[in-house]
Amino acid sequence: MSMRTILLAALVLTGAPACAAGQAAPPPAAAPAREIANRAVVEELYRAFAANDAPAIARVLDENVVWIEAEGGPYADRNPYRGLGAVFDGVFGRIGVHFRDFRITPETFLPSGNRVVVLGRYAGTEIVTRERLDAQFAHVFTVTNGKVTAFEQYTDTAQWVDAVTPD
Repeated sequence: MSMRTILLAALVLTGAPACAAGQAAPPPAAAPAREIANRAVVEELYRAFAANDAPAIARVLDENVVWIEAEGGPYADRNPYRGLGAVFDGVFGRIGVHFRDFRITPETFLPSGNRVVVLGRYAGTEIVTRERLDAQFAHVFTVTNGKVTAFEQYTDTAQWVDAVTPD
């Protein structure tokens, strides 16, 4: 069973609405205003990532954000990252050193209460090894008062490690 199937099943059981990227949000009766607002915060973060706009990213993340990279991945060595400086230096900065043309493509948004699960793909080419990365992900965001206060990543860590490790 795929991660996507498991997450969708869990959200269906809890009654949470699921929305694919590019689709309209469910009507307000089906999705409480808080869930719609939380999804908008997370969408804003992905737009900032796509624009490589560090100030916009910082505006969306809480200054005390707790960030957890997928276990076994190349950036999990400092988990949990606490605060903007730790995330920018330990995660974003390291990805920038390793990859060119790095992209994060969200495909499905699954808001539920103060959490938003996002399914999508990472893509890029590692600068030294020239290995291509094309890995699916599940991101779990916690949104509080219009800011991302926590993040957990699930991805194909073997593909990440292979990409950043010289043969």
